[in-house]
Amino acid sequence: MKLFKVNGKKNYLALIIAIAIPLLVGFLSSYLVRDGYQTFETLNKPFFAPPAGIFAPVWTILYILMGIASYRIWMLPQVKKSLRLYGIQLFFNFLWSIIFFGLALRGLAFLEIIVLLILIIATTKSFFKLDKISGYLLIPYVIWVSFASLLNLSVWLMNR
Repeated sequence: MKLFKVNGKKNYLALIIAIAIPLLVGFLSSYLVRDGYQTFETLNKPFFAPPAGIFAPVWTILYILMGIASYRIWMLPQVKKSLRLYGIQLFFNFLWSIIFFGLALRGLAFLEIIVLLILIIATTKSFFKLDKISGYLLIPYVIWVSFASLLNLSVWLMNR
């Protein structure tokens, strides 16, 4: 498949690892805060809050897209800065669930998700400079976390 060919090369092991990393980060953060999801269901939410069953499939798709994008960058020369930025935003992605669901610090989670969004945008720009396809693959992530930021703010304000 053309999507997995970078500079005329394919490396399926690298692809699997690149996809597994964000999936594992997402799974681990969800596992650590699993009790927090029940509390979240009892909170007041804005009219635009999606049903709970939407989150897992959306995040799974986003993590796969992130993995493919990072794989494409990984396959290029001189990409340490971009992959470091990717790793930092992935760490902030992991932290947000713990702050929002696990610790129920919704105001702090809002500040953290704004930092996360800035890091995602910076990562996306960095990826675009190296590989347009990788940049495009991160656009749904930017959109979703922008929406999640608004949702986080709304839930925080509605439940103070």
